[in-house]
Amino acid sequence: MAVHYCGLCRRSAFTGRRHRYSTGHRRRLREALAQLQEATAAARAAAAVADGAAAVRRYDPAEHDGRVWCPCCGRGVQRHGRRGGLALLHAGLLRHLAGPEHRRETARFWRENRAEAALRERCLVPAEEYERFAQALEQALAEHQRREEERILQMAADIREAERRQRETVRAALQLQPEPEFCAGPSVCRLPAGPERDSPCGAEEPGPSRMQTGPDLAWMESSKVLTFIGHQETEGKGNVHTGAKPPWLTEEEDGSKQIGPSYEEFLKHKEKQKLKKLPVERVGANFDHTSQTSDSWLPSFGRVWNHGRRWQSRHQFRTESGEKKKKR
Repeated sequence: MAVHYCGLCRRSAFTGRRHRYSTGHRRRLREALAQLQEATAAARAAAAVADGAAAVRRYDPAEHDGRVWCPCCGRGVQRHGRRGGLALLHAGLLRHLAGPEHRRETARFWRENRAEAALRERCLVPAEEYERFAQALEQALAEHQRREEERILQMAADIREAERRQRETVRAALQLQPEPEFCAGPSVCRLPAGPERDSPCGAEEPGPSRMQTGPDLAWMESSKVLTFIGHQETEGKGNVHTGAKPPWLTEEEDGSKQIGPSYEEFLKHKEKQKLKKLPVERVGANFDHTSQTSDSWLPSFGRVWNHGRRWQSRHQFRTESGEKKKKR
């Protein structure tokens, strides 16, 4: 018997075309058709609404990028349509269900899977119904575009009105601003009494296009007098206010003291850092390498230094051990 591949069950059946009448195949067929009928009913209910503006929403990828699986065509279909930054609810699914390709594939699917003929029309959308939905959708898009243009024009008018009020406010403030009084001499400068003392003598008022060129003397009392005592300069040394050369640009004298450790000291420090990584209780850790020793510190016997035969060292050790025991 020929092997039959079922695209709905996604497996090969060795019983041939009798697989279509099996319990598992019929159950999967009912589930797939139920999902398609539910999506079709929701789309047709949205298309039956007389107000097409309800089908136009602002596009949101998380909400309007969903797909619907069509078992008749064997592929996923975009549920909602898109026009620029707007989402057209159920437009993609209605366009697919009303197309001739879906109608042709639905007839083939019903014929191959022996589905109930009464359920076929529930998975299709008449062309006349889709035309009415498309016309209402175009009118809703035109109305939405007109409202957006009106909103943009209103925003532009509000911006112009706000700029006009700002210019009037600035003009009125400049007209009420008093003329600044300049100092008669560099040594004495008296502040005017009353509210006019807020403007410093010899300095311009800070504003949107002016920079404050003098100190703010509004905190001082009108009875006090400022006296010019001259420029204070340090002899032999300058600072940033007198335009002196900064210290990092001055040339150093020859034979100056070296800054930082020398290269030899750096190598010694590097060796000490290596010794710190070794075990603290290792053999020779506390040995003083700078001490002066002679050759007389070597032991007088030779067995430790591999001198002579091993049996001589063994007998010598036993002899010495026996002498020690006798002394005890």
